[in-house]
Amino acid sequence: MTPSSRPTRLVGVKAKLRCRWAVTPAEARRIQLSLRDRVEQRDRVGELRRVAGADVALDIARGKAIAGVVIYRFPKMEEIERVWAEKPLRFPYIPGLLSFREMPAILAAFERVRHAPDLIFCDGQGYAHPRRFGIACHLGVVLDCPAIGCGKSRLIGTHEEPSNERGGWAPLEDKGERIGAVLRTRTGVKPIYVSVGHRVSLERAIELVLAVSDGYRIPRPTRDADHFVGAVKRGEVRGTAVVERRAGSR
Repeated sequence: MTPSSRPTRLVGVKAKLRCRWAVTPAEARRIQLSLRDRVEQRDRVGELRRVAGADVALDIARGKAIAGVVIYRFPKMEEIERVWAEKPLRFPYIPGLLSFREMPAILAAFERVRHAPDLIFCDGQGYAHPRRFGIACHLGVVLDCPAIGCGKSRLIGTHEEPSNERGGWAPLEDKGERIGAVLRTRTGVKPIYVSVGHRVSLERAIELVLAVSDGYRIPRPTRDADHFVGAVKRGEVRGTAVVERRAGSR
């Protein structure tokens, strides 16, 4: 932020649904099943002016989850803001229940943003989940915001190997249902797992992931968010949780 610029008014993205996080694993699974019918797998995105990447780093020694959100102008992908927040770790690590461990911190970070995003890229699964309600679905439904899951590894499902060129993809299927896509974001590099989070079709999700990929395997929004929370965890980010960037800066 330049010395002469005025701070932008805090916008904050707040939960549209009441969330219960102090639950047992069995209760968490029931919550997922009760909310999964709210997931929209059709395009209801609207004009895309800003997109966000979200990720979490776990500081086990301190018992904290550190969430980071990085926001960009789209389609130029000019970074305009990054925020972070931390919350106590209350839920154990259980595959398939990631949102109950990480989302309290993610929601706290989104409450601090000054530029509300029109779409969120999540480091994790969306519909490609045993109960069809991964963290990208949970976040999208709770915020009522379009969301896409970008997983680095497969949680469930089977697939053929996609073509070796950038943009090649193959359906990810489970029990006869297409639950996501195995997408090559860079020629000759291991693919990632893309799935619907909320208010976006799988075909559009693939297009958008490619639109924000800049030559690396991991799409820029989730890659930057991952690096950011790592820096926060190492104590390299101090002071305010909000960092403003001028247009065109990196």
